[in-house]
Amino acid sequence: MNDSSERKEQYSLSMMYGTYADILFVLFPFLVIGMQRLWDGKLYDTLLQPDLSIASAILAGLAMGKFVLGLVSHRDLGRYKERIVFFIALTLFLVLGPAIILMLSIVGHAEVPGFVAFVQPVLLIIAVSLYSTAVSISNLLTRFGSDAGSSTGAGALSDEAPDTPAGAVRPAPLDLPRRSGNGPY
Repeated sequence: MNDSSERKEQYSLSMMYGTYADILFVLFPFLVIGMQRLWDGKLYDTLLQPDLSIASAILAGLAMGKFVLGLVSHRDLGRYKERIVFFIALTLFLVLGPAIILMLSIVGHAEVPGFVAFVQPVLLIIAVSLYSTAVSISNLLTRFGSDAGSSTGAGALSDEAPDTPAGAVRPAPLDLPRRSGNGPY
């Protein structure tokens, strides 16, 4: 395996760990609540409370933020805007809307129907899937955007100077642009 593919593999592995670390941090308070209900002997009540819908809504919001980040990270990525808008609409339609409706319905009614115990975990699984997809798409688009400027495909991994014949190296996503003129910054 060459050095470039090892770096790409390491980058993908790091992104995967980062993505699931985000998910675990979001789910941690709900784990604590679930453990307390297990201690009290009321674990099934967790499925009939709005907790899982709240976690789903949080992850859906984070997913939409990642989709938008992938869209606005580079000007040349405008051709993908319909796909990104589709994933945002899908997140709203499949997770955020139903999660908010369930939260309001559960809080507003004394008796919660039994199907809620099935729907909320499904919403959470879909939200986790959409969030990890959003992170992957965002990273692919930002990496594609940074690779687009170099003819070698090295992009942000290259240490070439901006005045090289291969073209200017684009800054990494979310880096502040450098000023021309007064020094390197």
